[in-house]
Amino acid sequence: MAEIDDALPNNPPSDSEFVEQEVVSGIEAPENVSSEDVEITTTEDGGAEISFDPNVQEGLQTQNHFDNLAELLDDNELDPLASELFDQYTSYKESRGDWEETYRNGLNLLGFKYESRTEPFRGAAAVTHPVLAEAVTQFQAQAYKELLPADGPVRAQILGAVTPEKQDQANRVKDFMNYQ
Repeated sequence: MAEIDDALPNNPPSDSEFVEQEVVSGIEAPENVSSEDVEITTTEDGGAEISFDPNVQEGLQTQNHFDNLAELLDDNELDPLASELFDQYTSYKESRGDWEETYRNGLNLLGFKYESRTEPFRGAAAVTHPVLAEAVTQFQAQAYKELLPADGPVRAQILGAVTPEKQDQANRVKDFMNYQ
């Protein structure tokens, strides 16, 4: 069976990854940055642009937005990043192992097996009965018409005597539900 990959989840960083910050003249700055390294430029609209040690940024200037940053960073910075990303990836792959096994078993039960047979002869057909797959497909086709009808998901029916007020209320409910 082919590898089953999915995007890694966007987990927020743990508390240990946050850098404690101190307040420098009303502006939060990382601990390892002194107030001499901070460059504050006021803008015409009354705002401010703050640069923490602007000299550090000069080494990472690129000509193109899509340049590979890994080529610009030092190996001392890349190695811990690569190690952490690989650890997170392997942890994620291990955590979804049960799901992958269930997925494979479900495909086998549905009769979707992609294998080349050599018994009783090379190239023999590996036919499985597709009853379950056909039932799932038929259910979906029938349910689709009920869940998403052409005239909208709401059917209003007036019980009792039909009055103009009840008719207007039924139309308002139907119109409201169809536009949600």
